[in-house]
Amino acid sequence: MSTAKARPTHARAILGKELYEQLPNTKVLLVGAGGIGLKNIVLVGFGKITLLDLDTIDLSNLNRQFLFRKKDVKQSKALIAAKTAAPFNPNVSLTPIHGNIKEPKYDIPWFQQFDIVLNALDNLDARRHVNKMCMAAQVPLVESGTAGYLGQVQPLLKDSTECFDCIPKPTPKTFPVCTIRSTPSQPIHCIVWSKSYLLGQLFGEDEDASGELDEAEQQGENAQEIATLRKEAQAFNSVHTALRSTDPEINRDAAKLAFQKVFDADIKNLLVMADMWKSRAPPVPLDFDAILDGSFVLRGEVYPQTGSIGADSAPGVNGNEHAAPNGAGLKDQRALSLRDSLELFVHSTNRLAARLQSGNEATISFDKDDEDTLDFVTAASNLRSAAYGIGRQTRWEVKEMAGNIIPAIATTNAIVSGLIVLQALHMLRRSYSAMRNVHLQYKPAVPLSTITLSKPNPECGVCRDTYTLVRCDPSRTMLGDIVRGVLDANGEREVSVYEDKRVLSDPDWDDNLERTLESLNVSRGKFLTIVDEEGEWGTISVGLSVLPPDHPPNAPAYILPSPLPQPLRKEKVLSPPTPATPPRTSTKRALPIDIDSDIIDLAPTPKRPKPTVVRGEESPSKRRRLDEDGLLLMDGPGALLDDVIVID
Repeated sequence: MSTAKARPTHARAILGKELYEQLPNTKVLLVGAGGIGLKNIVLVGFGKITLLDLDTIDLSNLNRQFLFRKKDVKQSKALIAAKTAAPFNPNVSLTPIHGNIKEPKYDIPWFQQFDIVLNALDNLDARRHVNKMCMAAQVPLVESGTAGYLGQVQPLLKDSTECFDCIPKPTPKTFPVCTIRSTPSQPIHCIVWSKSYLLGQLFGEDEDASGELDEAEQQGENAQEIATLRKEAQAFNSVHTALRSTDPEINRDAAKLAFQKVFDADIKNLLVMADMWKSRAPPVPLDFDAILDGSFVLRGEVYPQTGSIGADSAPGVNGNEHAAPNGAGLKDQRALSLRDSLELFVHSTNRLAARLQSGNEATISFDKDDEDTLDFVTAASNLRSAAYGIGRQTRWEVKEMAGNIIPAIATTNAIVSGLIVLQALHMLRRSYSAMRNVHLQYKPAVPLSTITLSKPNPECGVCRDTYTLVRCDPSRTMLGDIVRGVLDANGEREVSVYEDKRVLSDPDWDDNLERTLESLNVSRGKFLTIVDEEGEWGTISVGLSVLPPDHPPNAPAYILPSPLPQPLRKEKVLSPPTPATPPRTSTKRALPIDIDSDIIDLAPTPKRPKPTVVRGEESPSKRRRLDEDGLLLMDGPGALLDDVIVID
C-alpha cells in the first residue's frame, strides 16, 4: 500500500474513529507560517486550514524548514507555504492570507468561525493580540514558540486555564537616551541609535524628537546634554530637505552632508563638554574625504584604501537586487573596513533617498528584511562604533541584533510542531485533564518538561474581563448608546470608558458620551473597556463589529448583545477587625493644670503608701530573710522586748 493511501488508515487507528471523522470538518486558524506548525497539521488531516502571515521570505528563513526555497525569497510566506504543503494531503483545504492579524477586519466574528487557533508568532505584541481575541471569541488557542534549543507549547482555554497574559512577560530592554545619543559603549548602543534615531531623523517624519528629549529631561538626565541634543535635532532640517529634494544640484551630495553632520559636526559639539569625557575616552570626529583617500588617522592608526565597493556601483548583498555587476558583493559574514562602511553608508543613503524622491513612500522605517534599511543601519552603526572605539559588527550580526533575531534550529521546530498537534487533539477531544504546558529544555537527561495547567490569574486584565459583542455603524452610533445599553442589566453606576490606553469618558467628564464612535476613532475590531469606578463589578470589554448585510436601514444603528453581559461581582477584601483593647487606667496622679494661666503644676508626686502587712500574713521567705539579717518583725509598736533597741 502506498504511503498516501496508508496514511488515513494509520491516522484512524491512532486517533480513533470519532476524532478521525471529526478532523475533516475542523476549521483551524494558523497564525504564522514560519518553521513550526503547518506540515504536521496538514499531514494529520485537519480539513480546513486558514494560514495567515504578514512577512515575506528572507534568505535566513531557509535554514530551519523546507517549505521555502531560494527562488521564493521576497515572496509571501503564507502563499508559498500553502502552495508547498498542499500536495502533502490532497484532502485538506488550505486558505492562505498575506495580511496582518491586527487588521480591524479580523474581529471577534471572524475568529469565531474557527474551532481552534494555533499561534506560531515571533512577535510579542501580535501574540498578546491573538490571545485577547481568542479570549473574547471563546475559541481555544494553542500558543507556541522556539528560541534556539528551547521551545514551549501552551494550551489556553477561557475560564479554564491561565491565558498568555496571566503571567507578565519581560519587557524589551531599553537604554537611556543620553547613552544612545551621546555616550555609547557597546555595539548594541550604536545599532539602536542607527535604527531608532538616525534612520527616523533622515527618512522618517519631519520632527525634532522633542517629546523624547522632554521625557529624558523629566527623568533627570544631564540637562547640558539634552540641550546639545536639541540643537542637533534642529540642525537635521537642512539634511532632511536635501534627501527629499528632486533637484540634482541639491541632492547630489546629500549623503556626504548627512555624514558630515552626524559623524563630524555632532561629535565635535559633544567634545566641547569636557566634563563628559573625564572618566571615559572621547570620540573621534570622522573625516569623509580622508577616509576615502586612505589618509585618515584614527587613534594612531592609518586606515588605508581597503574598500572593495566601487564608487559607481551599489554594494552587493546576498539576494540583493542592487548587487554590483562585477561580482564584488558585500557578504553578510564579511568584516567591514572603515572605508567599506563609509561607501555602504553613501550607497544605502542614496537608495533610500531615491525611494522618497519617487513619491511612492512618504517615510521609511526599519525592516530587517529591507535590504536598504539594513545596509544603512549596518554602515551607520559601524561608523559610530569606529568613532567611539567600539568593536564593529558584520552585516549578519547587525541584522540579528537590530531585528531581535534568535537563531532557529530545525530539530527544535520539528519537536514543537508535534507537540502543537498533540495539544490541539486533546482540545478537540475535550480531554482537558490531559492537556499540559510542555517545555523543551536544554537538558539532555530531561529534554521535555510537562506542567499541569494553572487556573486563570484572578488579577489578569485580559481573561478575567467579561467580553461581549456589539454590531454597529460607527458613523451613527453614540458612545453613550453603547455604554448605557450594555449596562442596562446592571443599573446605574459610575464607570470609566477606555479604548486601549485612551480615556474616552469618566464620571467627571462625560462629554464624549454624545459623540459618535467614528468621531472618536473607534471602529470595527476595537474594544471599549468599561471599568466600574467603585471596584464592585468586573470589567466589561465590548468588541465592535459591523452590522449584518441584511440590517434594515431604518433600524437602530447598533445591535446590543442578547443576553446582556453579566460581569462578576468582586468580593471586597475586608480588613481584619481591630482587637478591642480595654483602656489602660493610669495609677499616676494627674497633673493639676491652671486653666486660666495655662500653667502646669509640676509639684513632686507623693510616695505611694506601703500596704500594711498583718502579723502572720507575711510570706515565710520574707520572715526567713529578716531572721538571717538579725532583725525581728514586730506585731506592733507596743510589742517591744526588753533587749530591743529602737533606732529613731
